Amino acid sequence: MADLHVEIDREAGGIAGQIARELRESVRCGRLAPGARLPASRDLARDLGVSRGVVVEAYEQLVAEGFLESRIGAGTRVAVTAGRSEREHSAVPPEEPFAHRPTSPDLGSFPRRAWSAALRQVLATLPNDGLDYGDPGGVLELRVELAAYLRRVRAADVTPGDIVIVTGVAQGLSLLVTVLAQAKGGPIMLATESPTSARQEPLLRRAGADLVGVPVDDEGVDVQALTLTGAEAVLVTPAHHYPTGVVLSPRRRAELVAWAAATGATIMEDDYDAEFRFDRDPVGCLQGLAPGHVVFAGSVSKALAPGLRLGWLAAPPALARAVRLARAELDLGSPVIDQHTLAHFIRSGGYERHLRRMRREYRTRRDALVQALAEHFPDIRVRGISAGLHLYAELDDPATFARSAQAHGLAAEIAGDGLAIGFARLPEHRIAAAVRAIAQEG
Repeated sequence: MADLHVEIDREAGGIAGQIARELRESVRCGRLAPGARLPASRDLARDLGVSRGVVVEAYEQLVAEGFLESRIGAGTRVAVTAGRSEREHSAVPPEEPFAHRPTSPDLGSFPRRAWSAALRQVLATLPNDGLDYGDPGGVLELRVELAAYLRRVRAADVTPGDIVIVTGVAQGLSLLVTVLAQAKGGPIMLATESPTSARQEPLLRRAGADLVGVPVDDEGVDVQALTLTGAEAVLVTPAHHYPTGVVLSPRRRAELVAWAAATGATIMEDDYDAEFRFDRDPVGCLQGLAPGHVVFAGSVSKALAPGLRLGWLAAPPALARAVRLARAELDLGSPVIDQHTLAHFIRSGGYERHLRRMRREYRTRRDALVQALAEHFPDIRVRGISAGLHLYAELDDPATFARSAQAHGLAAEIAGDGLAIGFARLPEHRIAAAVRAIAQEG
């Protein structure tokens, strides 16, 4: 018979539930092996100083869940199928490498106090019906705030009805490609900037896109090369291209809009890094120039934190309705409390105050990285504008530099022919020290 060690808190109440929880955990972690016989309910009740009915209730709960088996004349035993699986007995495999990326923001600067205040306000004022399933396209309050913000800050031509709330740009692009592919009845030809983030390609293919790369030069995507691909849609980052850091020039913006108007193609605008332009105010989004041809995608992943999983698409009305329907069929929409919290955070001015503070901080960190590279690695060429959370460096041996940078706390990865180096997560003095240490290793 198994020797049980069960701890109960008499002041907390729910004694039967506590006993069931303790026994359940003993089975899961292997202290109670499959087939082990448990004490009779009367004996365990006496040992614990509780009524027999309480123990019977706990046993019955675990029998119903499949953790225990009870047979007349055989007593109560741990179910043969219960306990840890063979997989759980084996060594725990290493976690997948979801490490910080060169494009990760400073998560230590997340505005916890202001976000908590917004959350408390939402919980205190949100009516009960607000906790029900909402519009799969997003709660109206957030779409109203975002539409006003995007019109004011990004010169977007949007209404709340044009906006669909998604878990991030990645999901937004996946939904959009799915909708376009379904309308066509097969995969769509999607042009992407080259070089681009390799992380996007699998999700785009899974959603129904055949990908073709289009070169990027100092003016952004080469629209003449784009016209030769026969693409039905193109994904661009006009505000700050990853990884090279260039901005789509006025000439190319006009050419791209003309191409979409002539072909009926869709421009998918990822408003990448637009919040963090340091040398001047960012140019308005491409969507504001051609709202009938552009789907505008953004998120708070860089501005606040990727883990919030909050983003948006702004699309022409018919396409917005189709994306909203696709979201309803996928997972019924995003968490409503988080959406209301972001709406309050924007409405109260907390969002823009945070952005102003981080814009100053990130500019200081980028300047420190550029200065340190110039001092210790004068042959490295830094490309792109002063913006974003990473810079693009061209050098002879990017792989060796990347390994050394990562060892010293600088997130870096091979991107195109160069190296994307993140500066957002380290204070100014740590950046300078890291580059100096990398140079000393060389």
